[in-house]
Amino acid sequence: MTEPTTHSAPNAQRLLWAGFMAILAAGVGFSIRGGILGQWADQYGFTMTELGGITGGGLTGFGLIILLSSFLADTIGYGRLMGLAFLTHLVSAVLTLAAGAAFASGGKDAAYLCLFSGMFLFAIGNGIAEAVVNPLVATLFPTNKTHYLNILHAGWPGGLIVGGLASYFMNPDGAKPVSWQIQISLFLVPVVLYGVMLLGQKFPKSEASQAGVGFGDMFVQLFAPLMLVLLVIHAMVGYVELGTDSWISKITGAIMASPQKGLLLFVYTSALMFALRFFAGPIVHKVSPLGLLFISAILGFVGLNLLGAATSGILCVVAATVYAAGKTFLWPTMLAVVSEQFPKGGAITIGAIGGVGMLSAGLLGGPGIGFKQDFNASNNLKEADVAVYDRYKAPAESKFLGFKVVGLDGAKVGVLGDSGKELARAGELLKKEGKTDKNQEDLATWWTEASKTAEADKKLVDEAGLFGGRQALKLTSFVPLAMAVLYLLLILYFKARGGYKAVHVEGT
Repeated sequence: MTEPTTHSAPNAQRLLWAGFMAILAAGVGFSIRGGILGQWADQYGFTMTELGGITGGGLTGFGLIILLSSFLADTIGYGRLMGLAFLTHLVSAVLTLAAGAAFASGGKDAAYLCLFSGMFLFAIGNGIAEAVVNPLVATLFPTNKTHYLNILHAGWPGGLIVGGLASYFMNPDGAKPVSWQIQISLFLVPVVLYGVMLLGQKFPKSEASQAGVGFGDMFVQLFAPLMLVLLVIHAMVGYVELGTDSWISKITGAIMASPQKGLLLFVYTSALMFALRFFAGPIVHKVSPLGLLFISAILGFVGLNLLGAATSGILCVVAATVYAAGKTFLWPTMLAVVSEQFPKGGAITIGAIGGVGMLSAGLLGGPGIGFKQDFNASNNLKEADVAVYDRYKAPAESKFLGFKVVGLDGAKVGVLGDSGKELARAGELLKKEGKTDKNQEDLATWWTEASKTAEADKKLVDEAGLFGGRQALKLTSFVPLAMAVLYLLLILYFKARGGYKAVHVEGT
């Protein structure tokens, strides 16, 4: 094997920060979107189900887009794909901002189509960018991949901080929020910045392409035994990190009895992750990438258990700090390990890792943690008061990986939570439009009776929901514990082979 050059391309730093801005744009858009759903509901008459459809636009396909783009990256070139990501981000903004005009000319359905299409293209643009910037940074900094991939992915918590704070200050309690068009447009700032930074730049080929490795040889790397193990582990990373992030603000907000405090705690943990990712290099020099991953998994296990047991705001902050420190380095360091051990895989192997992580988060993490909440919340409420459980139980079973439970009906719990305000608003909208909705009518009929015991029911239902959230976090903690075991086995495996060392692809 030949030693790689320690010299980066002349524009390496510029391309690194352009990639950082692309990932930051994804974080800003993701974070702000949650704060403007109420405005969309008020202006266009959307129900919560319709808003859920908009926010889910394209998320399941995020991982598939990363995989597809990774297969094409070495053939099409990094520059062309980043141009496509930039164009997709711009078009997504145009479609989203056109919702008002669409509503004026075509009504609610036209506005829904604009917003759904905008969110779908936003996810596509994020997926394309993710597929490019990971192998790009690994190529630009061949002798310090872990450090620079962690810096690159500091863009994600950075975006969550910007978006979270913007959402907090632009959607104040009891006051008129800032126009949603202004809020969502904030993600265009980093989009324009990364577009300008990439303008006229020369992009390198991956290490594998530079060495003359063909597509077939790159593809074969996916089926190496070590690569398969890393794919399994990163599926766990996606489950525990992104899957938990989908729920943790809601759960901690319930523990602290304030959704706004839950949001601020999420901003705090994102800030902690942002800062820590700039120090991955010095840590890795002391403990190796696998050592860092092992420590991170242990902290993740401890942090989730502490969160599951937290009973106050202070305990939530302490627990969230431990958990954030644990999850900080997992995703980017896994990308670095794959790139260091399988440089012949080019963009394909590193893209497969990212794609599997995203697919696991979307297909297993979010639904799985949601199922655990349903299971524990429903059992808790059933033990507390069977009559209340029967009043709020879902009409059908929830299923996940062969497990079944009749959880609590989200629509009924939502009506209870706001004392029927959203239900009444949706009813008025249907009345104005001259439409009928059987589900809406059935829910209104149910609430007429359920409202009589709502005050007593709410305490039990809230306690059950909080119990379900806590138990879900405790059960999820066993995922990073399993990861820690696998990382320890990998450390022993490499120790038996003389220690962990980066592999360098030999030129032809």
